[in-house]
Amino acid sequence: MKKCLVTGGAGFIGSNLVERLIRDGVQVRVLDNLSTGLLENLEPFRRDIDFVQGDVRDFNALQEVMSEVEVVFHQAAEVSVPRSVEDPVETAMVNDLGTLQVLETARSAGVKRVVLASSCAVYGDLPPLPKKEDMETRPLSPYAASKLHGETYGYLYNDLYGLETVCLRYFNVYGPKQDPSSPYSGVISIFMDKAGRAELPTIYGDGEQYRDFVYVADVVQANLLAAYKEGVSGLVINVGTGTSVTVNSLCRDISQLAGVDRDSVRGETRPGDIRESVADISLARQMLGYEPHYSFQEGIKLTWEWYRSRSSKQ
Repeated sequence: MKKCLVTGGAGFIGSNLVERLIRDGVQVRVLDNLSTGLLENLEPFRRDIDFVQGDVRDFNALQEVMSEVEVVFHQAAEVSVPRSVEDPVETAMVNDLGTLQVLETARSAGVKRVVLASSCAVYGDLPPLPKKEDMETRPLSPYAASKLHGETYGYLYNDLYGLETVCLRYFNVYGPKQDPSSPYSGVISIFMDKAGRAELPTIYGDGEQYRDFVYVADVVQANLLAAYKEGVSGLVINVGTGTSVTVNSLCRDISQLAGVDRDSVRGETRPGDIRESVADISLARQMLGYEPHYSFQEGIKLTWEWYRSRSSKQ
């Protein structure tokens, strides 16, 4: 891979992926409309990339950035479950139409492979655990539905048009560059921001819901493997750790890292939230050679160090 495109490359996962690609000597083009992505995420290597401010809903912009690209990492999306519940049409416009247009322009431009970011949210709250890729899906939010539609488009373009696609179902990703200022951000970034400000975090429901939290560097690793590996086109693959942590214990761990002793504010369970989620990553191990390198304790320590460093500069 000599040249790639990362849509949503100024965002949390996208910018971490771009940084790794640059380090590996790949020419990187980034497309981001900066609605949630931040240019500061790209600042350390801004001169080494071709940045284009644009939207995946803009067909002409996509045609331009696909030129000479071999692999597309499609990270751009409306990623908030609460926001998708509030505005399902906008979510569909970005996630459904945007993904379809990325695939169509990639096909027309002769791109070899598209790695699509999907989500564990497609499983919903059906009882079998851990979640395996061949299980029934039952989305509980417009966000989850849109990610499942993206997978369907991926199958279609792989089987009908011969455009290689790999869909990665991310579980709960966390790590440096996740924006804590948004009320729709991930729970770890929000809790860390609250800890740094000595404010009480809000836990929705009883806090015993549990998640498979995967460190962003492991998600980047999965993306690179999905781009390079032969024999994986057309697959949907879980990306997680195979372990889980409750929200209550997460809150305690972050409080301990921050050196604070505090309670939390309790809120009503939010519509679309999933109670139990943990990945079966046997397919990722078998087909990609993927192995998570960061334990939860290692990951949150590195993330807290990044937040503390960021706060000291503000």
